[in-house]
Amino acid sequence: MELRQLRYFVTLAEELHFGRAAAREHIVQSALSQQIQRLERELGVQLLERSTHHVALTPAGAAFLAEARRVLDQVGRAVRAARDAATPSPPLRAGIVDAGYDAMPQILREVQRRHPGLRIHQVEAGTPEQFKQLADGRLDVGIGWAAQQVPGVASELVRLDPIGVLLPERHALAALATVPVAALADERLLFGEEGQTPELNAFVAELCRSAGFTPIPYEGTVESTRAAADLVLGHRCVFCLPSSFRSSNPPGTVWRPLSEPAAHYPWSLLWPAAGPSPHVAAVLDIARRLAGRLGWLETAHASPAADDRPS
Repeated sequence: MELRQLRYFVTLAEELHFGRAAAREHIVQSALSQQIQRLERELGVQLLERSTHHVALTPAGAAFLAEARRVLDQVGRAVRAARDAATPSPPLRAGIVDAGYDAMPQILREVQRRHPGLRIHQVEAGTPEQFKQLADGRLDVGIGWAAQQVPGVASELVRLDPIGVLLPERHALAALATVPVAALADERLLFGEEGQTPELNAFVAELCRSAGFTPIPYEGTVESTRAAADLVLGHRCVFCLPSSFRSSNPPGTVWRPLSEPAAHYPWSLLWPAAGPSPHVAAVLDIARRLAGRLGWLETAHASPAADDRPS
C-alpha cells in the first residue's frame, strides 16, 4: 500500500466522481481507477460501489476513509516537523537596556516558557541604540522610555516603575522608609553614560528640579547598573534608578523609594512600526498579561522599603 493510493482514495471519496478526482490529482482517469482497484485487492475488501453514473462508499470504504484521513494528516505533520527542524525560524532578537533591570528578562522568561521552541537572542543596548536597530531591522523588539515618537518604531507602555535611590546600607538616608527628593540636594548624584541612558538621566534631573534644586553630579559616569552599584558601595555617590533593579542589589546597598514627589519611570515595549511579527505579537501579549498580574501599571503605592531584594 502506498501513500498516493490513500490520497487518491480520499480525493475520490470526497468527489464521488472519477473524472473530477483524477483532475484534482492531475492524473488520467484510467490511472486513478487502476490505483483504487489495486488498493482494494491489497486490502481484500470493496471500498466503492461503482456504476456508469454512480460512485458510492461501501460501509468498509466509509470506515477506511476516516482512518486514511488520519494517516495522511499524521504524515503531513511529520513532514512539517522535519522541515521546521531542518530550517528553524530565525531567533527573536530582543533588546534590553541593562541586564540589571528585570522587566524585559521577566517577559522573555515567560515567552520562553510558553514557546519553548523559540530561540531568543538578547542584545544589551541603550534605548537610543535600540531605536536605531529596530528601525533598520537588526532588532525585533526592545524596551525603553518612548518619550518621543521615533519614525519607524511603535511603542506600548507596559510598566510604570517607581523611582528610588540606591544607597550604602549605612548611609543616613537608608534609615528612612522613603527618601524625599529634596534630601538628595547635598548628595553627589551618579548619572549614566549619556549615550547609553539619556532618558533616565533627563528623568532624574527633571525630578530634582521639580524639588527645587539642581543635582550635584558625580564626576564620572557608568555604562551599567552593576558598575553604578560598585561606586555606591564605595560611598562615592548615590544613584537614582527604577525599582526593577532591586532584584540584583549587591550586598551592602539598599534601595529606597523617592517621595515628595514620588515618580514612576515609564517602560514601553518597542517594535518596528511596520507591524509586529507573530513572535513580537506573542511578546506583547505576554507583557500585557504580566503587567495586569503584577500591577506594573498601578501607581497608587510605592514598593515597601523593607523589601530590598524581592524574589
